[in-house]
Amino acid sequence: MQLFVSAVVLFISAVVPSQATALAVGPPVQPCLAPLQWEGRTVEYDHNTGRNTRTMVSYDGQNQRIRVLEEKKGHVPCKKFFEYIYLFKSAVLFQIEQVTKTCAKIPLTQEWDPYDIPENSTYEDQYFIGGPGDMIEVQEWSDRKPARKTEAWVGVYTVKDCYPVQETYTRNSSVTTSTRFFDLQLGISDPAVFTPPSTCQSAQLERMTGGC
Repeated sequence: MQLFVSAVVLFISAVVPSQATALAVGPPVQPCLAPLQWEGRTVEYDHNTGRNTRTMVSYDGQNQRIRVLEEKKGHVPCKKFFEYIYLFKSAVLFQIEQVTKTCAKIPLTQEWDPYDIPENSTYEDQYFIGGPGDMIEVQEWSDRKPARKTEAWVGVYTVKDCYPVQETYTRNSSVTTSTRFFDLQLGISDPAVFTPPSTCQSAQLERMTGGC
């Protein structure tokens, strides 16, 4: 009888994990919910052209619209700076030259891609940005799937408030763009930034170039 009881105990121990083991595993990490409205600055690096584009961004995920204002950093001969108003629900993009206010109205064919972590994302890592005392904790997510070795999107978001820190897009195994986010503030200070200027009432139908 003692041998039988011992065998049962060993079987149960082998099949049922201990409480300490169960607690150590814990539930899987879930994506946080990013703010629906914020304003801030970004730097987008285009890996194909080698150029950095610095902008001020107003993001309204609730109404699916984004306003992007290119920042002027020093004097660049023949360089034009633009303001972009993306209205995804209307499928329209307005491009406004900042000096002359010349406007172009262009059909917006790309789909709405919010600054958030999709529910089916894969958790990659969690770490602190900066050195001792900074204590900015972030999580890294991607669209990597088991059947695919590489990812097309990698996003880094803060753990505390789920603000975007960096997003990287890859196509054909080559990185296309890397965008860094900073100086973010919650909410939209001036909703009028999403309203095109009066010059857009007689807008041209072709995108303007940034050169002379």
